[in-house]
Amino acid sequence: MNPKHDLISRSYTSEFSLSSNTITGLAAVYESRANIGGLFYEVIDRGAFDDTDFTDVLFFVNHDLNKIPLARSRRNNGNSSMQLRVDERGLNIETNLDVENNAEARSLTSAIKRGDITGMSFLFNVKEDAWEELDAKIPTRRIKRIGRVREVSAVNFPAYEATEISAREFRSLDSDLKALENARAVLDKTKAETEIWKLKNRCIQMKVKG
Repeated sequence: MNPKHDLISRSYTSEFSLSSNTITGLAAVYESRANIGGLFYEVIDRGAFDDTDFTDVLFFVNHDLNKIPLARSRRNNGNSSMQLRVDERGLNIETNLDVENNAEARSLTSAIKRGDITGMSFLFNVKEDAWEELDAKIPTRRIKRIGRVREVSAVNFPAYEATEISAREFRSLDSDLKALENARAVLDKTKAETEIWKLKNRCIQMKVKG
């Protein structure tokens, strides 16, 4: 299985704003280093959303995909109940919640107003990445291109801490671990090929001298 095809989630402290029933928030942040479960640091490079597929993106609370979505963006058109916007900070969302007919929308609006929910998370897959300092105990993964965003959520815990990982996030970490293992395997192969090349080069030089 290729970890780059797996959907993973990342959470951040968001700058929610609330005007009437319209919620805006920052779902993903550029150039912000996050500690991913103690496995590695991760940074989303500026421009990672330039070619991202936003065909169909849903909005939930705490990634509960079994519930009816609070909003949805279809190709980010003007008729969608959620709008997505990428700027110099990252990925922003704006949605006008139906608080009159949806009790969960009312609860979320109230929680944001009180400051009880301050985080956002998004579900995505990685199209291109690059690893740095793979020999270090905690290397760094830079996400260059995000392939698709499938869902965004308002979340209770904005910090992605190893001590507060839900069952869903454990599955995400499994994919993250595979990505790290694959990157280190490529590094080990490159090192081995380099050593073989050096050895062959020494043999050639010895023959020439002999």
